[in-house]
Amino acid sequence: MAKTTNDMTKMMQDMMAAFPVDATAMQDVFKSSAALGEKLSAVALEAAASSTEISSKWTKETIAKAATLTKVKDEPTDYTKAMTDFASAQAEMTAENMAAFAEVAKKVQMETVELMLAAGKDFSEEATAAVKKATNDVTTAAKKAAAAK
Repeated sequence: MAKTTNDMTKMMQDMMAAFPVDATAMQDVFKSSAALGEKLSAVALEAAASSTEISSKWTKETIAKAATLTKVKDEPTDYTKAMTDFASAQAEMTAENMAAFAEVAKKVQMETVELMLAAGKDFSEEATAAVKKATNDVTTAAKKAAAAK
């Protein structure tokens, strides 16, 4: 029984040696995947930073407008005017900031599409090269095996 196991092990080792696997292809795929992840992370982090800046600016402007809203007025109608001015300013700021957020989203979308297209092209080229190399290696190994018989 032990001899059969050893024979199978030897046979598998001989077969694997006859058809070598190129580990560099896997390393290249891993490096490409890691590079893509790094680029996508950079896009996401830049978008997060931009969004944070927009939110912070919007908050500061709102607080500044609220400060004028809370000041004591001489006439009751001044309170109505202050509230109307505040609401108008808020509507304007909302439109501006939503447009700024839309620009950030648009930039992220464009950069992501560009990265994915480039990555698809790179992966396709790497896969084609790996398949060609593997085909050549297998053909060479098969020829050697046939010649050895």
